[in-house]
This record gives sequence, C-alpha cells and structure tokens, in this order.
Amino acid sequence: MRKLGPVLLALALAATACGSEAASQGGGRTLTVFAAASLTESFGVLGKRFEAQNSGVTVKFSFEGSSALVQKLTQGAKADVFASADQANMDKAAKGDVIDGQPSVFATNRLAIAVGKGNPKGIKSLADLAKDGLTVVVCAPQVPCGSAAKKVQQTSGVTLKPSSEEQDVKSVLAKVRSGDADAGLVYVTDATSAAANVDKVDFAEAAGAVNDYPIAVVKDAPQAQLAGLFRDFVLGEEGKKELAKVGFGAP
Repeated sequence: MRKLGPVLLALALAATACGSEAASQGGGRTLTVFAAASLTESFGVLGKRFEAQNSGVTVKFSFEGSSALVQKLTQGAKADVFASADQANMDKAAKGDVIDGQPSVFATNRLAIAVGKGNPKGIKSLADLAKDGLTVVVCAPQVPCGSAAKKVQQTSGVTLKPSSEEQDVKSVLAKVRSGDADAGLVYVTDATSAAANVDKVDFAEAAGAVNDYPIAVVKDAPQAQLAGLFRDFVLGEEGKKELAKVGFGAP
C-alpha cells in the first residue's frame, strides 16, 4: 500500500491537470461585454442565447453610456467586446488603441420622444418640447443620444431647455417613467422596450440624426477567440432579428 501511495498521488495530479486544461478550453469561461445602455434589452437576450450555444460560457455585461465605457477602456479596464451607440466613441476607442481590428456596424438607431402613458401633455412634435411649462430631459452632449439630440436641434431650429442632461439614455427614460419629467429624447428602441410604462412620439427631424452602432473585439481581450464569436453572433441573422424586434435598423 505504501508503494501505491506515490502512484495514486501522480494519478490524482494528472486528473487535476486535465480538468484544469478542459476548464480553460471549454468550461468556466466568462466573456465580458462593454455595451451602450440602449442595447440592454437586446443584448441581454442575445447573451443568454450565446451562453446556450456555448457550453460553460457566461456572458457578463456592463451597460453604460458609450463615452463612459471608452473612458474605462482607455484607463485599463479589461473587457472582451465593445459595442458603441455611435461611430464617434468607437473612433475614440480606436484612437486610444484599445480595440483590435476594424469595427463592424451591426445596427442603426434614431431618436423618439418618450412621454407618460396616455401622453397627458399632448406632445406631438419636437417643437412642442420647447413650449413653456414642460419638464424635458435629454442625454449629455458627450453621450451618443445627447449628440443626436444636439444635432436635431441644430438642423430643425428648435432650441430645448432641458431640466437635466443625463449620462445615458436609460436615465432619461427613468425620469419620464417616474413622472419627474414630462418628456425625454430617447432612442426609438428604448421607448419601444418600455412600452408598458411610456408612450412613444415619433418626429420627422429624427431622420437627420441616425446613429450607427459599431462592435469590435477589445485589444488584448482575455477571451479573444470567444469575443470574435460573439461579435459574429451579433452580426449574424439571429442578432439582426432580435435587434429588429425593438426597432433597431439594419446597418
């Protein structure tokens, strides 16, 4: 029995090594995705499907304004995939040397006006948001939805006086849902996803500020191969169908 001890120990160590190798190759992997806040619902669904199709993989999302995500990446935050709500912030990521290869546009989006259920203030147009007595919220200018809001004001000649400028589109939507704001400029997709709590008012000027949504693998991604698979999944037919459900346009 004493002679068998070293043999059994060696076998145990070999089994442990094999198990560790298997885990690193197939199971227990976490894919970290930095994505614009407006992608929360769609990417949440796609993440679950990706997990189901890739055994042992967990998709971990960080949803924020694209500008905040770029700042984190350039400051050294670790992620595998970055999906931006506009080309400008993806360009900043490329300039900061934090993405690998050429980004690919996977969707487009445009603005809409979110109002309370039943549209109690009777808002019908962008110009209505400039009327006295309304509490209006928008995104901050550095955030893609804020940049789009600024552009539609410039092209339409309508000047808004927002009560606040939020750091992402979900914060704008939250103020409308809670009744703290009468209206807010959000994406069509956000208003559609929150249809149980808000109404959506489309306006013609939104066509002049359509945002492209690019996706890219992050440079030195801990899960580079998996990141490429997720990028291709989003760009593929299943990704397109899920994104279209809430109103994202095709690239």
